[in-house]
Amino acid sequence: MKTNLPAKWISVLFATALLASCATQSRVASDQSALPVWPSPPDQPRIAYVRSVHMPRDIGQSLSVFTRIGHWITGENSSSQALQKPFGLAVDESGNLCVTDTGSKLVCFLDFKNKKWRRYAAVGKTAFDSPVAVARHNGIFYVADSGLGEVLVFGNNGKPIFTITQPLLRPVGLAIAGDSLAVVDSQSHAVYVFDLSGKFLFKFGKRGTGPGEFNFPTHISADSNSHWLVTDSLNARIQIFSKDGHFVSQFGSSGDTSGHFGRPKGVAVDSSGHIYVADAVFDNVQIFDATGQLLLNFGQSGDGAGEFSLPNGIAIASDNTIYVADGYNHRVQIFKYLGGQ
Repeated sequence: MKTNLPAKWISVLFATALLASCATQSRVASDQSALPVWPSPPDQPRIAYVRSVHMPRDIGQSLSVFTRIGHWITGENSSSQALQKPFGLAVDESGNLCVTDTGSKLVCFLDFKNKKWRRYAAVGKTAFDSPVAVARHNGIFYVADSGLGEVLVFGNNGKPIFTITQPLLRPVGLAIAGDSLAVVDSQSHAVYVFDLSGKFLFKFGKRGTGPGEFNFPTHISADSNSHWLVTDSLNARIQIFSKDGHFVSQFGSSGDTSGHFGRPKGVAVDSSGHIYVADAVFDNVQIFDATGQLLLNFGQSGDGAGEFSLPNGIAIASDNTIYVADGYNHRVQIFKYLGGQ
């Protein structure tokens, strides 16, 4: 028997959707009202807060009437689509944002231009356990899952292409430079480098405190010269290597003042060569020049615009848009580098 929803139910649904839309606009407007910058006036600003994203509607994705009716009937709501604990970030060559959400065991793909937010809970029949790092190149996703001990590689349709298992133990960081994929393995205290088809090429690093040695490394990124920048977490420093894995330089040490690190996490480089490091103890991002000299820091503990609670991954697009995974605030915050030294 065909059953039609009563007209009054549909009216309630539309009213609810309208109120939700107004609430979103109010929240975004409130977020935008302060627009903090760093450094504060009267100094010339170098970093500006732009906005934050928490769920699909924050990038303009709208649901059809029938999808909303379906959600209303099943009890599903927009909060079920929201980020729980964003962790790893990457920006692809088209400026799209990839987010690993360890709270929901998902990988999210944010297509800003087309206002689409896609979510992947599995690759083929393999469900994510602890997706902590991601990279995307030419439409191919590479995801490091520390729980599975694998790097899963798949296409837009979620179907597996291949999986990297050996010699990995606990992969936690990923970066692509040219035709090379670097995988940080915290349990091996090393970085393994593969080609983009998964063929092992070489490794660098071992446990220790000397140059080129690691103590539970976590994050990695690549600069425009294909240098690898590795967060050497428990040694409280950033180490820089050539594309073939030779040690180049290092900076940072443990401490509780600016220029030192409490718990360094994500690392990224802007178009001017400035190095950004998120710190989960300081709840901020510090910016260094190529020699490791501190230039600026932004952020503090809290849940307001430009404030953080356990920041993790950081990624910077080619236009110097900065994305920071604000883990316990369940969002990704977006900033802009405005130029200057």
